[in-house]
Amino acid sequence: MTWFGADPNANATARCLAARFTDDSGLRPVSSVPFASVRKWSAVSFGEGAVSGVWVLGAPELVLKATTPGNTDALARAARLASTGFRTLVLAHASEPMTSREAAAGSLPAELAPSVLLTFREKVRPDAAETLAYFGNQGVELRIFSGDDPRTVAAVAREVGLDSGDGYDARDLPADPELMAEVLENHMVFGRVSPAQKREMVSALRSRGHVVAMTGDGVNDALALKEADIGIAMNSAAPATKAVARLVLLDGRFDRLPGVVAEGRRVIANIERVSMLFLAKTAYAVALSVVFGALLWGFPFLPRQLSATDGITIGIPAFFLALMPNTRRYKPGFLRRSLGFAVPAGLIITAAVLALNAYAAIVGGHKQDTVRTGSVIVLALVALWVLVVLSRPMNAWRILIVGAMYAVLLLLLTTPFVADFFGVAWPAPELANVVFFAALGGCIGVEVLFQFRRSRLNI
Repeated sequence: MTWFGADPNANATARCLAARFTDDSGLRPVSSVPFASVRKWSAVSFGEGAVSGVWVLGAPELVLKATTPGNTDALARAARLASTGFRTLVLAHASEPMTSREAAAGSLPAELAPSVLLTFREKVRPDAAETLAYFGNQGVELRIFSGDDPRTVAAVAREVGLDSGDGYDARDLPADPELMAEVLENHMVFGRVSPAQKREMVSALRSRGHVVAMTGDGVNDALALKEADIGIAMNSAAPATKAVARLVLLDGRFDRLPGVVAEGRRVIANIERVSMLFLAKTAYAVALSVVFGALLWGFPFLPRQLSATDGITIGIPAFFLALMPNTRRYKPGFLRRSLGFAVPAGLIITAAVLALNAYAAIVGGHKQDTVRTGSVIVLALVALWVLVVLSRPMNAWRILIVGAMYAVLLLLLTTPFVADFFGVAWPAPELANVVFFAALGGCIGVEVLFQFRRSRLNI
């Protein structure tokens, strides 16, 4: 036990023995086989004395042959212990020493007999259950890959609230990627998974269209972390594992992941929301320029008026909306969704402004300043309704932002020195009615557009 615990090549489980077994009595091995994740065992051979022969420490079902008399009882007991959540190893012995050539080949010695069953209790992170519950509530499908006995992994999974069944033995996984993906869709917990299989399983999940994030801290996780869309390593992980990970949790706290997800969702969802505001502005600016240029009409706004409406309807609210929490999940198709709403919204705004200016041109008798002011009001009100629909679902902060923008617009139109600076001249009652109906029609058009495309918008 002391030798296995002190072996420089020992895995984390075997190293736990060093704290309990400290006296090696000067033992000098003849040969040894280091632990490997593929074979799940390590071995040491001594040439003489009371401990002569080969000693193998590893997974019971891989070290002991079920057909050998005397192994049946040990394997059954190991299975019962594994089913209760204990990581179970067997220390087995063969009387014949292992030669250096046999050790180099890494072949399992014959005629091994069980000597001791060792059990290790898995220490579940206190934050694991809450974190996994969060991801489950967010619609994230969980899969657990482990090199341990699937019964042990399933028992530990049940401790953190996962309905994991009995676990799936990865040694029975089909080699075909499609069949493997089908198994992964129908099972949650997998045990006795080799490092190569972890990578293949991640690849199979990705082939089904899943975005895969994987956490791990061992060297045997490095291949899968590199294959995943997002590889997440603990700070205690092996250097090779941290080198291939996209994200390293420096304090090793698993409960940081919900915060990481929330921050990512906030950034992506708010970028999409704000982009629709800016793309709608681009759409109506281009459309107004083209239409009024084609009709040989003067542009319906002064530059400073357009700057003011841009600030009220886009610039100021976009700044605050971009910083607000947003937990909406990302869905593919960002550009298509954004353009699918923003371009029609921009055309609706263009149509509302064009309708007002067409009426003024046909009827005549209205001063240019009053028509410009009417155009500013129509543009601002319809663009603010775009802001309203994109701010949904409303909360207190969003209501405050939208309400503040309406208040700023009112101050711009009614404060004398501000109105003078921006060239505001209130239209006559007749034209004011047209302004009202043009703005109302534009707002209704934006609302209809939003409701029509609501199921496709990720806002």
